[in-house]
Amino acid sequence: MTDRVIIGIDPGTNVMGYGVLRIVASKPQMEAMGVIELSKFESHYLRLRRIYDRVLGLVEQYLPDEMAIEAPFFGKNVQSMLKLGRAQGVAMAAALSRDVPITEYEPRKIKQAITGNGAASKEQVQEMLRRILNIPREQLLPELDATDALGAALCHYYESSRPLKTKSSGSWKDFIARNPDRVKE
Repeated sequence: MTDRVIIGIDPGTNVMGYGVLRIVASKPQMEAMGVIELSKFESHYLRLRRIYDRVLGLVEQYLPDEMAIEAPFFGKNVQSMLKLGRAQGVAMAAALSRDVPITEYEPRKIKQAITGNGAASKEQVQEMLRRILNIPREQLLPELDATDALGAALCHYYESSRPLKTKSSGSWKDFIARNPDRVKE
């Protein structure tokens, strides 16, 4: 089976997490994870530039087939939301500039996919990822943004690997009503 590479992004304006999964013979393996430190840049615009450059560099390095990105969590601070949305948009633009398709996932959806609990803590997500992907403890980073990003990638793998749900065709009576030309008496 052909390899498939999924990059996950956990957007942030101080720290942005990334995780790269390689799927080999339907088995996900961690290829890389890390964080992009942004707090050293005083200007929000310089941070956005750094996000674009680093995400583009990751895309060119790992050549992902798809990107999974965590959707912004809606908080009460409108300014923070705007900044986070810009960071997410810049990361998406970097992927789109190389024709990488993107799927967004709500944080609860990612947590549910990884731990079975949409209200799980970041630490619980990290521990489940460590177990699922056989990541040695010493490879885990203190910043949980990296495993959050890896969680987005694994959630996307799970979601995109499921068989498509087909609409129920209903009863024979419904079929005949929808397809009168296909029924002979």
